[in-house]
Amino acid sequence: MFGKSHRMTPLELRKQLLIAESELNRAQLAESMSAPRSGVRSLTARAKSFEAIASSAAVLVAVLAATKRGKPANARAKRSWLQIILKGAGLVSTLWLAFRMPGRDRAGT
Repeated sequence: MFGKSHRMTPLELRKQLLIAESELNRAQLAESMSAPRSGVRSLTARAKSFEAIASSAAVLVAVLAATKRGKPANARAKRSWLQIILKGAGLVSTLWLAFRMPGRDRAGT
């Protein structure tokens, strides 16, 4: 190739242009895919923080419900919706803490 002038045929030139265009398209696709990936990572991080907050709130509700159980109540009094919700939340939090996957909590996955 040194000293020799090499002329490309129109077909070779077209092939090289298509290869270059394909490389540009790949680069643009890779760039456009990075934005959704970062959005998914952000959403995952938010979900994990929400999970931690919800778990803490469930434990708090369970503690509040447990302290309410110890007090004697009027046997004929109708239970309020708040008491029913607190009792249900306590049950849910107990089940949540008992059955969630042990390795997944704070392992960074």
